[in-house]
Amino acid sequence: MPRIELGAVVEAFINWLLSVTAGLFEAISAVLTVLVEAITAALTAPPFYLWIAVLGLVALLARGVGLAVYTVVAFLLVASMNLWPETMETLAVVLVAAVLATAIGVPLGIWAAQRRGASTVLRPMLDFMQTTPVFVYLIPAVFFFGIGVVPGVVATTVFSIPPAVRLTELGIRGVDEEVVEAAHAFGAHPRQILREIQLPMALPTIMAGVNQVIMLALSMVVVAGLAGAGGLGSVVVQAVTQLDIAGGVESGLAVVILAIFLDRVTASFAQRPARGLWRKLVPARQAPSPAPA
Repeated sequence: MPRIELGAVVEAFINWLLSVTAGLFEAISAVLTVLVEAITAALTAPPFYLWIAVLGLVALLARGVGLAVYTVVAFLLVASMNLWPETMETLAVVLVAAVLATAIGVPLGIWAAQRRGASTVLRPMLDFMQTTPVFVYLIPAVFFFGIGVVPGVVATTVFSIPPAVRLTELGIRGVDEEVVEAAHAFGAHPRQILREIQLPMALPTIMAGVNQVIMLALSMVVVAGLAGAGGLGSVVVQAVTQLDIAGGVESGLAVVILAIFLDRVTASFAQRPARGLWRKLVPARQAPSPAPA
């Protein structure tokens, strides 16, 4: 059976794309570099104890005293291991990648929830993105953007998009149809229904998707470190190459601490009371009918 040169075709397409749109990739690289460097500078310039106090306050407002105590103690431990700059570099990369993945994935999920055809088209693409080995993402990313933080951000963003799409679609499709029909009966516009009924009611599921986006972004830390992204990923890669058990344990523990903090804080947003038209419709629909005289 003759061999199908699929890889050569893809390589030729990438070479053509790079030659045609080289300026576009340079612009994307410049924007992402500025974003990551600005956030990293903002996180590393002040003394670490100032940011620990801020993060502790965020945890206190989000989940209460327990998470605040954990945040202060855990990040003091990170600082004591001399991993504070690397942790903040990793946080900057994760924030940029997670925001980009959410900004792309949530609208796609809304589109898929409203259009069956869109869902049918997106499903195999998401399957491909989720099942492709993570190291494969680095090949075109490094080819397009070179070695540095940008290919790490791009690979992390692409790898993190699927849960945002899937869980947004799942959350919107899970909204009670009777509530939506009641909103139509009240004369609500479809955009108003989406904004004030479907999105607030689907918020817990959407935020679960955001949690997964952040967790997947953190799981790409080591892979991004291979591309020269810096942060904890570079520390882990260095520990692996030098068989440094202590360095690997400490950097891995810093990743876990950061993951728990981001997970708990983002999960708290799903527990806030939603506002909008659906709060008026749901009690009215669920109110018991008056007893017959």
